[in-house]
Amino acid sequence: MGRTEDKQQRWLKQASEHALRNVTRRHFLKESRTGIGMMALGSFLAGCDWLGSKKDVISAPPMFDPAHPMIPRSPHFTGKAKSVIFLHMAGAPSQLELFDYKPDLHKLDGKDCPESFLEGKKFAFIRGVPKMLGPQSAFKQYGESGIWLSDNLPHFRSVVDEVSILKGVTTDQFNHAPAQLMMHSGSPRLGRPSMGSWVTYGLGSENANLPGFVVLTSGGNNPDAGKSVWGSGFLPSVYQGVQCRSVGEPVLFIKDPAGMDRELRGASIDAINEVNKLAYEEFGDPEILSRISQYEMAYNMQIAVPEIMNINDEPQYIHDMYGTKPGKASFANNILLARKLVEKGVRFVQLFDWGWDMHGTSEDGAIDVGFINKCRSVDKAMTALILDLKQRGLLDETLVVWGGEFGRTPMQENREGKQNPFKGRDHHADAFSMWMAGGGIKKGISFGETDPIGYNVVDGKVSVYDIQATILNQLGFDHEKLTYEFQGRPFRLTDVAGNVIQEIVA
Repeated sequence: MGRTEDKQQRWLKQASEHALRNVTRRHFLKESRTGIGMMALGSFLAGCDWLGSKKDVISAPPMFDPAHPMIPRSPHFTGKAKSVIFLHMAGAPSQLELFDYKPDLHKLDGKDCPESFLEGKKFAFIRGVPKMLGPQSAFKQYGESGIWLSDNLPHFRSVVDEVSILKGVTTDQFNHAPAQLMMHSGSPRLGRPSMGSWVTYGLGSENANLPGFVVLTSGGNNPDAGKSVWGSGFLPSVYQGVQCRSVGEPVLFIKDPAGMDRELRGASIDAINEVNKLAYEEFGDPEILSRISQYEMAYNMQIAVPEIMNINDEPQYIHDMYGTKPGKASFANNILLARKLVEKGVRFVQLFDWGWDMHGTSEDGAIDVGFINKCRSVDKAMTALILDLKQRGLLDETLVVWGGEFGRTPMQENREGKQNPFKGRDHHADAFSMWMAGGGIKKGISFGETDPIGYNVVDGKVSVYDIQATILNQLGFDHEKLTYEFQGRPFRLTDVAGNVIQEIVA
């Protein structure tokens, strides 16, 4: 039996109109238990002058077709970026060995940490009085901008004039999983949509055969927060990240099983969706429409994804440029795939590279051994990404973001009050560094400053919410107005905080 696509599209259109006009009473009451009271309160407050300019902040989410949830949509204003590649170094790299040059910290190396730095502070592992730890790498100024960089990034120095480095980033979470959730969903607790989900909810996708939000992992493990860090939370499930792989099948079970050809697969999806249609007609749940769309997307992905996720056909100079090795799982392979994905219209590509947690409990976890090896594994590829996007004319419309979930302390970790066997730093939420490039971000900027030992931000302090607000701004969204109604109130990625970092916006 062949696929009746025209009939399918007509039914989806009718179902979409039905979903927008005639949600069942059962579904309405289920979803709006608290909302009815809030509606009454809202109508009462609508005319109150004391609300001032804030009364238009709670605005409707962008209109979207529940039968075609990934159809391209316009943002609030014309954004400078069309897509995002977020490079997350899971485990939190040390800013003191990368971007935040602190020569005064050398003078304190090996001395007891002053009590004033410990009073009222919480650390993940430091106990008692630790020793100060000087920078474990040399720094020099590079580029026309004269930005300070460590010798751990010999390739990255060649593109330093393309990036904005943020040295005053802060968070209120100092454990990995909550901090990762905070960075990507705006909350340290489970259940909120990830940034990639918000972006695809707001923009849809430019390619009907590919997911709008793709996730790639390297380093041998998923991030500490697990797959929830790219989940869709209370948004329709079609907006959650799709995890792909650079080795083996790019998506698990993407191939048809033995004995099933393409035509039979299409017929089986038609049959499944007929059942879904009956369920929708009975219950009117818009999530069923998302499920139908997901089956259609999966069918299309069987053709599109294997081609896109294949790097074997890339020219040799590209492999040399990125340091890629086809057939192996690596950050370099993933970052080349990220370029290919945004080239094909994917809105948000999230890379997680695990293994940056340098406590000094082992040689691999030492700031002067394992950390250097991790830097070598990402330096060439992330530099190549910026150069490659630029030479293809894609950097101006692709926002690249790099960073971890928090920073590292200027003190050496002394787990259980005893100095660790190798040099390492504990988690530090009060100051860390990130960088952005492309997508309408200023070039060759170093914004923010910490105190002489890199302990606290003294100028240009920004929060995780500010990072999120800036990313959404570059895509064309007012972060206060990209909302979704859930449990009776509008939610947004930045919760009730966040400001665009205007100092780095071109």
